[in-house]
Amino acid sequence: MSGLRPLILTAVLAASGTGLWYGGQALIDLAKAWLAPVLIQGSWRQGLATGTAPPPWPWADTDPVLKLTVPRLDQEHFVLAGASARALAFGPVLVDREGARVLFGHRDTHFAFLEHVRPGDTVVAQSLDGSAARYRIAEAAVRHKDDIAVARDASAAAPLVLVTCYPFDAPGAAGPLRYVAVAAPVGGG
Repeated sequence: MSGLRPLILTAVLAASGTGLWYGGQALIDLAKAWLAPVLIQGSWRQGLATGTAPPPWPWADTDPVLKLTVPRLDQEHFVLAGASARALAFGPVLVDREGARVLFGHRDTHFAFLEHVRPGDTVVAQSLDGSAARYRIAEAAVRHKDDIAVARDASAAAPLVLVTCYPFDAPGAAGPLRYVAVAAPVGGG
């Protein structure tokens, strides 16, 4: 029996060390989830003052380029430059595509509110120069990921298109469907 004691002690220590390692990783992830929005907001504020937002942290490969607000749903999100998966982890991302401003966001975090948008909702996109473009949700539909092009009149102002995975309550995000909300510009800026 005494020969088992060192083995049991080693197993307990290994299990404790593993638990501490994973628990520490979880704490780091929670800290990043809390700290990243604070740093992004600070970068945004500096960008409003100077006209160019710096990266929110030294190794970031993105920076905030818009502040998106949906008043009826009490939503405010900082939109990041570029469509990399790394940037998308911290907020919606902006991609200019076919003359439209297309924003992609995760359905279970930043763009979870899209489940509740409806035609007529106002969306405001503020730029770093302080100007704010107003849009109104014109349509929202489920589309295949290969069919999110937006048909528009070439003489009309560019729409704002909000895209997220669908369905909203799916256990994974690998499916082919997307929820696409198209917002048309409202005159007067």
